[in-house]
Amino acid sequence: MPVVVGVQFQPVSKVYYFDPKDQLSLASDDYVIVDTAKGQEVARIVQPPHQVDESDVVGEMKSVLRRATAWDMVQKDRWSRKEAEALAVCREKAKAHKLKMKVVRCEYNYTGGRLTVYFSAENRVDFRALVRELARTFRTRIEMRQIGARDEAKLLDGVGKCGRQLCCTSWLREFTAISIRMAKNQQLPLNPDEISGVCGRLLCCLSYEDANYREQNKKMPKIGSEAITPQGKGRVRYIHPLRESVTVRLESNAMVEFPVDELITAKSGGKSCGTCGGCTTTRRASADADNAAQRAKQGKSAKSSDAKEGGDTQESKAGRKRRRRRGRRRGSTNKNTN
Repeated sequence: MPVVVGVQFQPVSKVYYFDPKDQLSLASDDYVIVDTAKGQEVARIVQPPHQVDESDVVGEMKSVLRRATAWDMVQKDRWSRKEAEALAVCREKAKAHKLKMKVVRCEYNYTGGRLTVYFSAENRVDFRALVRELARTFRTRIEMRQIGARDEAKLLDGVGKCGRQLCCTSWLREFTAISIRMAKNQQLPLNPDEISGVCGRLLCCLSYEDANYREQNKKMPKIGSEAITPQGKGRVRYIHPLRESVTVRLESNAMVEFPVDELITAKSGGKSCGTCGGCTTTRRASADADNAAQRAKQGKSAKSSDAKEGGDTQESKAGRKRRRRRGRRRGSTNKNTN
């Protein structure tokens, strides 16, 4: 198994593996110079030399060149102090070029040979003219990098709905995929203002307990399903996954909370789990059967009404014929009398 060190280039950012070569005495919080695809960079060690599986190393692993010297750290601090000034200039130049972009942050490398400009925009931006002007202004290599809403919040920092520092800034190194299903599993209101963070995206904390909720929801009955409780029959109105209990509306309209283990199945035949109102396939089959029976009933009603209408029509025809015969008889009788 290869021996690697884990380093980060920015605080609370993604950890990258590098080959320490023969520098096995490196420890956490040490600063080193590493070789990257964009040149040499200063990085901070967060994981001392250790062994990892071959599958954890993706692509060609770069190496640690040397420990960072005091002069390297002085240079890094010097160029870091110029980033605020560079940010103001970049924003002014972007506004002058009438580009629909928001310049979020500017970062120099430790030698000042490259300036990375982070910006956010709804659509693609043609910033070639801006790059040329920035290169003439700063006399260094300019790299433009478009970021998303989550990365923008991570760079700017802030306070979340919980009143604490944002997770992405304080400890969360990488973002995970968040879906609306996670909010549904936790029975949260599907109001975007309630389940969205300062970045405008779904809260990252929705994923923290999602696995526990998914596991607990497997034990819960469906809302609206029929359940037999120690106090009688009723229907499930609320479920409480973490407490493993449900609130049931009894036939007396009383709302009572019961542990899931106390629910009694209303099914027979051994196919029910005892806590739900029937599986989706069973409910769908019964619904289809009910619909078919209803259609058949409606068809019979239509046939009987048609038959009745036909009978009424035949009766009316026979009545008219009888009235005609009576009229003829009366006419003939009147003639004989005269």
